[in-house]
This record gives sequence, structure tokens and C-alpha cells, in this order.
Amino acid sequence: MKLSDRTRIALAGLLLATAPAMAADYVQAPGSTLVFASNYQGETFTGRFGGFTTTLSFDPAQLATSKLDVVIQLAGTQTGNRDRDDTLSTSDFFNVAKFAQARYTASTFRSLGGNQYAADGTLSLRGVSKPVTLTFTWTPGAQPVLSGKATVKRLDFGVGGGDWADTGTIPNEVAISTKVVFKPK
Repeated sequence: MKLSDRTRIALAGLLLATAPAMAADYVQAPGSTLVFASNYQGETFTGRFGGFTTTLSFDPAQLATSKLDVVIQLAGTQTGNRDRDDTLSTSDFFNVAKFAQARYTASTFRSLGGNQYAADGTLSLRGVSKPVTLTFTWTPGAQPVLSGKATVKRLDFGVGGGDWADTGTIPNEVAISTKVVFKPK
């Protein structure tokens, strides 16, 4: 049986119309930031990780196919205080000699209305993996931007344990903020 050109075009159109939509693939572009904020003995400080790379598959109309992967370099973390920076790299905190990276992955996304979303994912830090939700604003465009926030309970990951476990000295909750500029993959 030979199909006419018109029939083949119609079948191809039908197949394309019924194929599941796939999320657009993005990679991190210059201008992206990932920072944290905490307190030490009542003094607020902020810090930047040694670096990070982000890949994202995202389509607000197809959240079920979305995926986020962030690899965070712990070595080189800076807070503007050399003593604190040196302490963060030790086994009491990030233990960069043993755990050079942290990783956040998410494949469950929810709409919070408008251009607000939540990524329910897993943070792996110091050999411990725990759920962490990233809430974010998505700004589409030629270079879309994800601006997000999360809260991490440091003691869940053994960060600042032992003598540093006193939450009166350093709170358990650490605020994470990110602005990731993307370009198509």
C-alpha cells in the first residue's frame, strides 16, 4: 500500500501533535550567583561558594518533564573573613578534603502561580542527602533567569557539628539565594 504525499504529511502532523512536549534545555551563563547567609554570635554574614554549574530542562507548561542539576564547588568558599573561610573548609564544616562538591537535583516541580515555582529536590552535602525545596521566579527570554531561595538545615548535613552545633552561636537554618542566567544548551 502506497501512501500519498498528502496522507504522509497528515500522519506526520498527527504524530507531532500527539507527541509529549519536552522541556527546553539550558546551561548556566555568565552573571549567575549562588550565595548563603547566616549568623555567627549575632553577626550576619554572607558567603559565595567556590563555583557552581547548573543545567536545567524547564517548560512552565510541562513541569512533569523538568529537571534541575546544580554542582557546587565547596573549596574556595568565601565570606570576607579569612579565619571563617579557613574554618569552613575543615572537617567541622564542609570537609572539602573529603567532600569537594555538593549537589542539588530536582525533578519534581510545582506552579505557585504566575511566574513562581517550587522545585522539590535533594541536596547531597558531606555524604548526606536530604530533601530541600527551592522556590523561584522564572523570567523567560533569550537568556531566561531563575531567581530562587531555599533554606538548608546545616546540622542535618553535619555542617558545623561538634563544638559548633550550638544553634545559639550559629543558627541551624542557612538561607540560600541564587540568580541563574541561562542560555540554550
